[in-house]
Amino acid sequence: MDDLDRTLISLYAAEPRVGVLEASRRLGVARGTVQARLDRLVSSGVVTGWGPDLSPEALGFPVTAFLTLEISQSAGHVAVADHLATIPEVLEAYTITGAGDLWCRVVSRSNADLQRVIDQVVSVDGVQRASTVMALATQVPYRVLPLLEATD
Repeated sequence: MDDLDRTLISLYAAEPRVGVLEASRRLGVARGTVQARLDRLVSSGVVTGWGPDLSPEALGFPVTAFLTLEISQSAGHVAVADHLATIPEVLEAYTITGAGDLWCRVVSRSNADLQRVIDQVVSVDGVQRASTVMALATQVPYRVLPLLEATD
């Protein structure tokens, strides 16, 4: 990762719809250089997608909660994770260390609707207990660009 890679990623983060030709013009490098760099960043897994970022709130899901799940060791993480992947309101899930086994970020249409989501999450065999914490406000939204700036 060099300065050109960082500048290119920053440009696309700020203006995701900029074309390769325009990016090459702004950065003062050949179009082929920009395309080759983008291809390499994608193939190496640094750039993971080009789709639009969606707002759960704007889609009608203003409530965010974090669930810590304790699962039966005999059930395994994979079966529970496969179940979680079928629930649209589960935005992400991670195997964790500490008091729980899995951590999930979920959204819902209301506080009352959150109960429906939790009921879906715990309906699979293997989930023994769920502990829920509701988010009140976003203080630092999900971000990765500061990591890019820290790579020298």
